[in-house]
Amino acid sequence: MKFFIDTADIKDIREAAAMGLADGVTTNPSLVAKTGRKFRDVLVEICDIVKGPVSAEVTAVKHDEMMKEAREYAALRKNIVVKIPLIPEGLKAVRTCKEEGIKTNVTLCFTATQALLAAKAGASYISPFVGRLDDISTDGMQVVEEILEIYNNYGFETEVLVASVRHPIHVQQAARLGAHIATCPLSVLIQLSKHPLTDSGLAKFLSDWEKVPK
Repeated sequence: MKFFIDTADIKDIREAAAMGLADGVTTNPSLVAKTGRKFRDVLVEICDIVKGPVSAEVTAVKHDEMMKEAREYAALRKNIVVKIPLIPEGLKAVRTCKEEGIKTNVTLCFTATQALLAAKAGASYISPFVGRLDDISTDGMQVVEEILEIYNNYGFETEVLVASVRHPIHVQQAARLGAHIATCPLSVLIQLSKHPLTDSGLAKFLSDWEKVPK
């Protein structure tokens, strides 16, 4: 499984990269707004740190305007993936991007049938939002399982990028299902390394080391 870090915070991206946990980066307007910096400046700096896919989300909702943004982002760096919402105009833009060789990450996916449409349009990645589904008492990971089943049935090449990951269990479930990617904030990546027995074991080892004659 690949790990993407879901942030626009350069410090967090560098930290994840140092642990080998930044195969790519996902961003969105909300995350970039927190930085107080220009979107394109943030994108370019991220691409200089991470050589894998870096998702940059369009803000337009009409095909032509989406394509204008998509072409501008794709021209900034070769590893930029254009993030497009799963709406009819977005599917048109995904199709056009496919024809022009621009990689896409279709976002705000909440059903397996939505994911099917994205794959048919030629999406490079599909982003089911598991945490947001859980928030409305729906099993987000079941949707991921359904997407993977459909994609495997028909041999779609679209990669399943599990998004809105809230905790380590989401990551574990995604990995067991065979999802290609999980995108997480740094806090969740750090949680993945935590266990009370690891902490207590290390404390014991260090305590015993102090008793060894130097």
